[in-house]
Order: sequence, then structure tokens, then C-alpha cells
Amino acid sequence: MANQSPAVNPFETAQRQIDIVADLLQLNGGVRQVLKHPKRELTVNFPVRMDDGSFRVYTGYRVQYNMARGPTKGGIRYHPQVSLDEVRALAAWMTWKCAVVNIPYGGSKGGVICDPKHMSPGELERLTRRFASEISSFIGPEVDIPAPDVYTDSQTMAWIMDTYSMQKGYSVPGVVTGKPISLGGSEGRGEATGRGCSYVIREAAKELGIKMKGALIAVQGFGNAGSVVSNLLHDEQGAKIVALSDSKGGISNPDGLNPHAVEEYKHKTGSVVGFPGSKPISNEEVLQTPCDVLVPAALENQLSAKNADKVRAKIVAEAANGPTLPEADEIFFQKGITVLPDILANAGGVTVSYFEWAQDLQGFFWTLDEVNQRLERVMVGSYADMRKQAKAHSVHNRTAAYVLAIQRVVDAIRIRGIYP
Repeated sequence: MANQSPAVNPFETAQRQIDIVADLLQLNGGVRQVLKHPKRELTVNFPVRMDDGSFRVYTGYRVQYNMARGPTKGGIRYHPQVSLDEVRALAAWMTWKCAVVNIPYGGSKGGVICDPKHMSPGELERLTRRFASEISSFIGPEVDIPAPDVYTDSQTMAWIMDTYSMQKGYSVPGVVTGKPISLGGSEGRGEATGRGCSYVIREAAKELGIKMKGALIAVQGFGNAGSVVSNLLHDEQGAKIVALSDSKGGISNPDGLNPHAVEEYKHKTGSVVGFPGSKPISNEEVLQTPCDVLVPAALENQLSAKNADKVRAKIVAEAANGPTLPEADEIFFQKGITVLPDILANAGGVTVSYFEWAQDLQGFFWTLDEVNQRLERVMVGSYADMRKQAKAHSVHNRTAAYVLAIQRVVDAIRIRGIYP
């Protein structure tokens, strides 16, 4: 959400999505109101000592959206444009994402308004530890479990886990996920988002009769998720990667690009741009590449009414959060382009975060093979559940995924009842 125009309020978008599905499911006013409001919100303002000895006050948020299905789960992002409405929206989307893959969590999200690109490792550590202590009464393995998000990583999670553990007086690895393996992290967590997406692409291709061997793939956003999807589709399914991009620009080659070689090149130069044997193209042109599968894995709001009719893919698999605006969804539906919505396509990350949490709580860890097999089972089953809803309600996949998720949350609210 961080790079969108101020005219788009992400939380209003999230609430509109709830209304659409509530109308479809004929939900009464009371339940609808519960779904449209976060359960709890915390705003903290806290000082951080900078390297030059001065102090700066930072503002951070943690929003727990819905706890009907279990403790809440969601990342913490560091970005100059973090806002409370953005965090509310992301917490709502996490609620539906956890429900669509049927893991026992509600959704939450956190953020600190800061510019990590202009902060030293020491300043980031002090900011993280102070923020963790400010929200420590709000989080915990049975309450709310943070994870990495934009400009946070496994090191950030290690600091939060250590700070929380110091306050408790004993180690609590289950307070966060996305930790280093040495602190109770899970095998396979780093590539889980991309791997989950590749499983869903495979299932959709099977249903549409597209042979993945030799299928043409274009990926916008060659970061963590984008590079993993590219590597897995190339290595395990025999697909041909014809276009790739990052924030600096894109490359294409109709004969195929080796994603491992591109990754190595990007590691050395800082960008995919200029990769030997490729033709330079823009990020916009990547979206318009003729291909079987387009994977938007970069920022939100990339596919809109302006460019949706120029997309020449059979499948759009959303490895990024919110890359497609509602009007683009309608255009794709009319054109017969299959969209694999973000709340399913990129839910591999939160699924393996759940596995990490479960392993931490029982103090018993699984092999990489076991993690990947369990992830595959969850993603394949969730894809089938979504398709069942799409056919039952004659709607496109995004609405079907929301129907599935919201119905599961509503069932939990109704069965639990309203206290007192």
C-alpha cells in the first residue's frame, strides 16, 4: 500500500470487499459490522537514541483484526508511508488469507513510520527493540504472532523474540515467525511464498489444460517471491521464463531466461537490467508480454482499467499483495483470463509461518521435505475449495476466495456467539 496515491484509502477498499461478499452471502447487519471493524488497535509513540546521541520519536501501530478463529498473525513493516488505515487494511486481508487456507489464525498487521534505508543497523536494532517492548503486552504465542514484512527480515524477528523473551525471563521462540533457523525458524520458510504460488499455478494450468512444460512465464518483480516462483517453474515444471523485471527495469528473451543466472547477475550488479543476451523492456511491458502465466510479484495497484485489456496471459498469479484493482478484475473475467488472487496465491508464506509456530510450540522440528509436502497439501486443497465456490456462485476466483474465507470467519463468530 505504501506507494499508492493518497486518493485510495486501503481500508475503505477492504471494507468494500467485505460488503460485496456480505451481500452475496446475505449476511445480517450485526455480523457484517463485526467483519468491518478491527477488534483492537494500538498506536505507540516512542523515543529512539540515534547514532549521534540525539533522540527521535517514532510512531508505530499494531492492529488485531479478528480473533474468532484463533490468535492473530501478521507482519511488521518499516516504511515512511505507513498509516493506520494501511495497517487496518492489511490486518483485514491477513484475516481472509489465513481463513482461505484454513489455518487457525485471525489477521493482524504492524508498522513503524520510518525510513530504514537511512538508518544504521544499530539504530534499526534500537528502534525494533523499543517498538517490541512497547507492544509486548499486545503480542504473544497465544495472542498475536508478528512476522517480517516490507523492510523487515529474520534479524528483525530475532531482536523482537529476544526482547520479548528478556521481559518474560525465558526464551519464547513462538512469539514471532520468520526467525533464523538457529532460533527456532522453519525449514522452507524463506521460499514458502513463491513455492505456494507455484503449486497454485500448477493446479490452475491442469484445470485449464495448459501444459507447464514449455509454458511461457512473465514475472514482474524479481525479489524474494518473484525469483523463487521463476526458479521453481523453470526447474520443477519445465516452464520458459520470457520476461523479468525489478524496480529499475525489465528484460526479455523469447527463447527463455535462466532465472538462476539472472539472480546471480542481480546479486552482483543490483538489478536484472543489462543481463547478457536479453532485450531491455519496461515494467509496464512485462505486464503486456504474450505468455501463458503472468506473475505480478512487485507492488500493489499494477493492473488497472488502463492496462488490463493489454494483458496477454491466460493466468494472472498474484504473488504480490493487491496488484489488481477491481475494475481490472472485471476486464479479466470478461476476457476469460484466470486470476489466482493474492489471498490464495501468496498464502504459502503465512502457511509455513503457521508450521513454524506449531513446531516452536511443540519443540519438534520437521525436515524441508515434510514442510514442502504439508504446504503442497494446503495449497492444492485450498485451490480446490476456491474453485468449488467460484462454480457454486458463478463468480470469479477473487470473489470465490473471499466467500470461502469470510464464510469460515462468520461460522466461527456464530458458533462462539457474542460475549457476554
